[in-house]
Amino acid sequence: MQLIQETADLSAYLAADEVIDHHHPMVRETAARLAAEATDSYAYARLAYEFVRDTIPHSADTGDLRVTWRASDVLARRTGICHAKAHALTALLRAEDIPTALCYQRLRDDGGAHVLHGLVAVRFHGAWHRQDPRGNKPGVDARFSLTGERLAWIADPAADERDHPTLYATAHPAVLDALRTAPDREALGRTLPSTL
Repeated sequence: MQLIQETADLSAYLAADEVIDHHHPMVRETAARLAAEATDSYAYARLAYEFVRDTIPHSADTGDLRVTWRASDVLARRTGICHAKAHALTALLRAEDIPTALCYQRLRDDGGAHVLHGLVAVRFHGAWHRQDPRGNKPGVDARFSLTGERLAWIADPAADERDHPTLYATAHPAVLDALRTAPDREALGRTLPSTL
C-alpha cells in the first residue's frame, strides 16, 4: 500500500497540538525516562512503542469505561482505546523529533460490524513505517518493525476492510469529536465513525 502524506510539510508531523501535547510535563518526563535508556532514535522509538503497547492497557481489554484522547491524559490515566494509545505514542515520538503520523484502518469487529482502528506511522530512513500500539492479547501479536509491518490486524478486502492510506498530521476530526463527546467507552462505540 502506498502511504500518502496529508501535507508535504514534514514539520507538521512533529507539531504539538491539544491532542498531541508533547510539551506537557507528563509527556516530557516519560520521553526523558525512555530516552535515557535508548542508544539512538531507532532504539528510542522501539522503547516508546513498547511502553505504550505494554504498559497502557487497551480499555476494552480491561473493561475500563473511561475515555481518554489527549496524549498526556492517556499517559496519566494509563488507559485508552487504540486511537488514544496512538495519540500517546505520537506525542512521545514527536517529543524526541521523530516524525509521526496518525493512520486508520477499517476493520470488522467480533460482531461483524465495521470499526475504525487507529495506529501510527513513523518516518525513518526516508520512508514511513506503520506501527500498531493497540496492545497484544491472545490472537494479536503486534511488534515494532521497520522491515515489514507487524500490525495487530491485516485488512481483508473480501470482508470490506481496508487500510486508509492518508498519513494524518493531526487526529481526524470525526474521531476526535467522538472521543471528546463520549461519556464512556460504551457510548463511544456507538459514535466512532466506521470509515473515513
